[in-house]
Amino acid sequence: MRYYLKITFRNLLRHKFSSAINLIGLTTGLVCTLFIYLWVQDELHVSKFHEKDDRLFKVMEYQTYSDHIATYSSTPGILGENLKVDFPDIEYAATTAWVSPYLLSYDDKFFKEDGFHVGEDFFNIFSFNLIYGSPDEVLKDKTSICLSKSLAIKIFGGTEAAVGKSVRFEEDRSFIVSGIFEDTPDQSLFDFDFVLSFEDFKDDNEWVLSWGNNGPRTYAVLKEGADASQVTEKIKGYVKTKEDESNVDLFLKKYSDHYLYGSYSNGVPDGGRIEYVQLFSAIALFILIIACINFMNLSTARATKRAHEVGVRKAIGARRKALIAQFLGESLLISFLSLLAAFLIVAVLLPQFNEITDKHMTLDFTPQLLTVSLGSVLLTGLLAGSYPALYLTSFNPVSVLKGDIKTSIGELWARKGLVVFQFTLTIILIIGVLVIYQQTNFIFTKNLGYDQDNIVFFEQTEKISDNSETFFNEMKRIPGVANAAGIGHSLLGQNSNTSGLDWKGKNPEERILFENFAVSYGLMETIGFKLLDGRSFSKEFGADSSKMIINETAAKILGFENPVGENIKLWDEYDMEIIGVVEDFHFQSFKEEVAPAFFRLSGTWNVALRLQAGQEVEAMAAVQDFYEEYNSGFIFDYEFLDKGYEELYTSEIRVGTLSKYFAGFAILISCLGLFGLASFTAERRIKEIGVRKVLGATVSNIVMMLSKDFTRLVGISILLAIPISWYLMEEWLSNFAYKIDLGISIFLGAALISLLIAWLTVSSQAMRAANINPAKCLKDE
Repeated sequence: MRYYLKITFRNLLRHKFSSAINLIGLTTGLVCTLFIYLWVQDELHVSKFHEKDDRLFKVMEYQTYSDHIATYSSTPGILGENLKVDFPDIEYAATTAWVSPYLLSYDDKFFKEDGFHVGEDFFNIFSFNLIYGSPDEVLKDKTSICLSKSLAIKIFGGTEAAVGKSVRFEEDRSFIVSGIFEDTPDQSLFDFDFVLSFEDFKDDNEWVLSWGNNGPRTYAVLKEGADASQVTEKIKGYVKTKEDESNVDLFLKKYSDHYLYGSYSNGVPDGGRIEYVQLFSAIALFILIIACINFMNLSTARATKRAHEVGVRKAIGARRKALIAQFLGESLLISFLSLLAAFLIVAVLLPQFNEITDKHMTLDFTPQLLTVSLGSVLLTGLLAGSYPALYLTSFNPVSVLKGDIKTSIGELWARKGLVVFQFTLTIILIIGVLVIYQQTNFIFTKNLGYDQDNIVFFEQTEKISDNSETFFNEMKRIPGVANAAGIGHSLLGQNSNTSGLDWKGKNPEERILFENFAVSYGLMETIGFKLLDGRSFSKEFGADSSKMIINETAAKILGFENPVGENIKLWDEYDMEIIGVVEDFHFQSFKEEVAPAFFRLSGTWNVALRLQAGQEVEAMAAVQDFYEEYNSGFIFDYEFLDKGYEELYTSEIRVGTLSKYFAGFAILISCLGLFGLASFTAERRIKEIGVRKVLGATVSNIVMMLSKDFTRLVGISILLAIPISWYLMEEWLSNFAYKIDLGISIFLGAALISLLIAWLTVSSQAMRAANINPAKCLKDE
């Protein structure tokens, strides 16, 4: 063993160049694979920590409309408590509101923290461990509040000191601390600092008592042995028994599956984040294969230089088994050294990777991680060492020592085939990055139907809502504030919608969903919607409370030739006149078609400010001062609309960022492989180069000669990669209702990038070989 190790290290040191390329290439591939492995494992374990995971379900809805079936997580606010009573298979059920930032205060200290209202069974359903309090008791009283451990310490200095104390909520009423829970784990879909009783939410929001209204979420734990599919059948039409003309069908979705499989198309599951898990798993496999191909190609190329060594060792009595063990050992050693280096690099760069992915991953040497890692390097080492180990050791030592060994056609074609396969994968990644970049750029540069720059949103307090007109007027007096108004929407996704519109000529059987925008005077001008016909809301025309403005899509659905002046019945209660039509605007992701929408004057819960360009910093400082003076004790919390818009595409942005990095690493690994093979080819043909130069060949002739084979291989890779990548990118773009066209320029650009990379890589070695003095090349002859 000592002898084998000595020979191994001597060979590594003797061939420093090829050894370094092997080590760097394989290490880079393993680093990428380890990062993706950690990310995939984290994704697969989101929400899996709950003790009742196998029985924990989210209650969801299918809503049937004339043109589609919509799928929603929102449910009636009284669904949970009724399900538990009416269906014996359900052990626990709880309805929750949504997590929002709220103001808490204690002893003149104010804290803006995330919290929400939850049903009584919340801590029996979810494994958010209580430090103080019983899951059955902490939320029985609607004046109770449960704090996280860190928030209890932040407010009271300790957990024990918090229990039984009174906390002010939104400067409106007080709650008694009845329980303390451990901070939410990193892999929790819920991220909150406190919870209140849902009974308190009902008191302030009577609309949740109606079976015809949605908004809250409902969760249920089935009893041991209950069959989820059977329970789904039982609860399917439950809402229809409570609400006449309901279009709702309930179903159960395994809670921990919803994160990865949360996407639906026309009432049919069609993936979700699992697609990105599959995508990056494939990328990890691609990169590892590319790295392994490099390793195998360079190992087999270098192996022919050691044929005489094999012949001498066999001539003096070395057995074939010993030689095989020697070659495999050398290959495995480089593989394991690469793995150690990869672990070290991942440990150092993991904080930066966590920042990019917005996660809190750690490098834990679990049995699963070690098995995958060791299995990968073992397989790579065995494959890379198999050629010299099995092929070279089979030669007759006499033939080898006489020089009667030649590189076989099969070996050359295998090596070229591996280069083609390697570059095909790399080009697919390059095209993928270009398409993702262009689609993302399209999303953020396309006209949304309004100007989202310099628009600020923040929630109204009760004082603002009670004196909204005065507040907006004061805001507009602040230097740098161009306009201010109220809106009952975020302009980001579906916030409020209804099918309760009737109009002349409508089919009584038709049910169409419209987005409902509650606005104040001045909102249309503040946001900058483009008016195509009619007028905006204005006090100059008297009370506009019975007036409505619609978008283009709504106008097409209504079917009026001239919508302005037509009347609409809203909820069988309000007669509304259409006074204007605005250009379609995007308030949902580009994955969705623009939905029909209408605006009406009504109560709002957000303030929208339009700031003057170039005065944003000064204006926001003045706005904050006025807000905190106007709402004594409240903490100013706001968001620029364009930042919120970006959050709609968080997944796509991260995919683009990660794809860019991993494609860069794939290019690096492929270039290392080409660089090494070009170096080996130039070295093997060094005497041929010398003869050609003596006979008058120029440097450019030599460079072209050495480069043309590699150019041909990359060209074949391009031809193979284009149809594959076109199919894959069409599949990815099919998720978007609004998308770029896959023009030829993307594929030509990727082809040109690939050729340039290959030429630069190969030509550097070709130039070096072509400039060698021919006398040095031929002196051994």
